Amino acid sequence: MKTIAESMSTPAADGYAMPGEFEPQERVWMLWPHRTDTWSFGAKPAQKQYAAIARAIAEFTPVVVCVNESDYRGAVAVFDGEENIQVIEMTSDDAWIRDTGATFVKHPDGDVRAVHWHFNAYGGFVDGLYFPWDKDEEIALKMAELANVDRYRPDEFILEGGSIHVDGEGTVITTDMCLLSEGRSASVCGLAPWSDELRAYCEDKLKSYLGVEKVIWVKDGIDPEETNGHIDDVAQYVAPGKVLCIWTDDPDYPFYRECREAYETLSAAVDAKGRKLEVTKICMPKKPLFMTQEACDTIDVDENAEPRVPDEPLIASYMNFLISNKGVLVPQYGDENDELAVRQIQEAFDAAYGEGVYRAVGVKSEQVVFGGGNIHCITQQQPA
Repeated sequence: MKTIAESMSTPAADGYAMPGEFEPQERVWMLWPHRTDTWSFGAKPAQKQYAAIARAIAEFTPVVVCVNESDYRGAVAVFDGEENIQVIEMTSDDAWIRDTGATFVKHPDGDVRAVHWHFNAYGGFVDGLYFPWDKDEEIALKMAELANVDRYRPDEFILEGGSIHVDGEGTVITTDMCLLSEGRSASVCGLAPWSDELRAYCEDKLKSYLGVEKVIWVKDGIDPEETNGHIDDVAQYVAPGKVLCIWTDDPDYPFYRECREAYETLSAAVDAKGRKLEVTKICMPKKPLFMTQEACDTIDVDENAEPRVPDEPLIASYMNFLISNKGVLVPQYGDENDELAVRQIQEAFDAAYGEGVYRAVGVKSEQVVFGGGNIHCITQQQPA
């Protein structure tokens, strides 16, 4: 395995591009939750839900669960006898492998390589969520080594995997709120946050490292305090030219404005192939999700971690699902819209591919939301 530095080449220059999530996958990677200053009740409820999510994915795709040394024996016991789940030891700072792990790119001849972005815990010393993050900075390197693939390493570009969605045909969707924020690449490349110059810089990096030709910018995400507005809570591709977007008709809903603005932006967008996007609305939970005071009280207080409070609505979006080898793993919260969301997503895939090709499966994930993410955030696919 070799490292291909920015000064040498890029995926686009070598003919590689990131496949759509709906394309065939070899495995899905996960990290095991462990931070007691992030996860309530000593991370045990979160671990139980991570395990259930891993088992649901394993019905479609092999899963690799990466676990800190202190949790290794326990995780092995949790997954004992699971034929499609492998547990390996890997040190991490937290459990968001979508954002810390490698983004895999693929060549038309089938060869797969990894992109190792720079990571600074969602904003570094400007507005990052935890410190230190040096172990998370190494996750993509370790994934590339274990997958035995060559690795691209940009000189300085900061990116999390949850901030991008590609269609596999030249288009990526992202948000201003995240990529143009002060704490991301603006903090290291010498360009002003929110500036046209920074936007052009980010577009160049996205095109070079994802192998895309067109960047569609959605203004805001729905989690400004956590990830500065990742796109994977807002929209997702079903197929090239076909996008799902969060929606609510309730003007009092916490994310009403963001839903409408994202839908309007995507509905007016044209992709790299010249197609106007076909955008389908997917409901939000009927009621916003909140943590209980009891759960908040069990989280360790740490000056280097974002505190949890019971009076802030959590980022509970059905859009944060994972597509993996004909399976679609949809978040569920015990909300009255849970079944509706699964049905809407199933209908969207049926319309794109025909009935019975993909199967949407609801999986409980409110404990993951309590930690600040969801099913898509805690998984990273490796293309076949």
